[in-house]
Amino acid sequence: MKQENTEKRTKKVLSIILKLVGAIVLVIVLFFAIVFIVNLISSKSEEAKIQTYGQFVQVDGENMNVFVEGEGEETIVLLPGYGTAAPALDFKPLIEELAPFYKVVVVEPFGYGLSDHTEKERTTENIVYEIHEVLQTLDIDEYILMGHSIAGIYGLDYVNNFEDEVQAFIGIDTSVPTQGGMDEDLPITTFNLLRKSGLGRLVVNLGDDPYERLPFDEDTKEQMRLITHKNLFNPSNLNEMKHFSSNFNKAQSLTFPDNLPLLLFIQENNVDVEGWVSLHEEQVSHSLHGKIMMFDADHYLHHTKSKEMVENMRVFLSETE
Repeated sequence: MKQENTEKRTKKVLSIILKLVGAIVLVIVLFFAIVFIVNLISSKSEEAKIQTYGQFVQVDGENMNVFVEGEGEETIVLLPGYGTAAPALDFKPLIEELAPFYKVVVVEPFGYGLSDHTEKERTTENIVYEIHEVLQTLDIDEYILMGHSIAGIYGLDYVNNFEDEVQAFIGIDTSVPTQGGMDEDLPITTFNLLRKSGLGRLVVNLGDDPYERLPFDEDTKEQMRLITHKNLFNPSNLNEMKHFSSNFNKAQSLTFPDNLPLLLFIQENNVDVEGWVSLHEEQVSHSLHGKIMMFDADHYLHHTKSKEMVENMRVFLSETE
C-alpha cells in the first residue's frame, strides 16, 4: 500500500514537471514565433517609409547608391566605416561642413545605405574596384579620398592602385593593418541567425539610442533607424566580416605613397586597440606630407568634430599644394 502511494506521488510529480517543461517550451516557441512575425511585418512596413536620396550607379549589374552635394572645384570622396547603415546620412554633419568648399561624393558600398547587395566576395580588391567603377562612371578622375574606420584598409589599397587620381588621403579614426584583434574568429553564423529570426531587431530596439544627443534632426535619426533595421547583418556585410582577417593581412605589405599628402584624424584615447596613436604615427612617418591630429571624442569623430576637422584639413591641404 505504501509503495503504491509512493508511485502515485512520483507519477503526479513527473506529470507536473512534464507540464511545466511543456509550458516553458510552448512559451519559448511562441516568443520566437512572435519575434519572427513582428520582424517580417515591421520590415515590410518600414520599407515603404524609407526616403530615397542620392542616385544609383550600376556596377556589375547591381545598383550602388551615391550621394553628391556641393559644387566646389575640388572633390572629396567619402567612404564609410564597417557596418554604417546609411553612410550619406551618417556623414551629414561632415557634409554640411565640407559642401561650402568642395564637391562631396559619398559612396555607399554594396550592402550599405540604399545600395543593393552583391554575391561577389567582399575582398579589398573587389570593394576598391567597385568604388573606382562608380567614380569612373560619374567622370570623377581627380579627388581627395576621405574615409572612416575600415576605409583606412580599403583606402590604402585604393591609393596604391590609383595614385595618379588621388590628391590626398584624409583618415577619420581609420583602421591600421597591424592593429590587434583582426585575426579573431567572429560569430558570423550567430549574426546571420539574429537577422533571420528577427532577434537582431529586438536587440537593437532594447539597446541605447545611438543617436541621442548627436547633431541630427529627428527625421534623419528616424531614417537611420529604418535603414539600420533594413541592413542589419545583411549577407554582404557578413561576407565583408568574413574577409576581415585576410583583408587586414594583405594590407600589411602596403604603405601610403611617399608623396601623397596624408592627414589622419584619430581618437586620442582609444581603449580598445593597444597602441592606437603609435600605429598611426608609424603610418604617417613614411609620408613626406604626413600628419596626425588627435581629438577627445569617440570613434565617430565626424559626428561631433566635423567643423574642427574641416578647418584643419583645409589648412593642411593648402600647405601641401
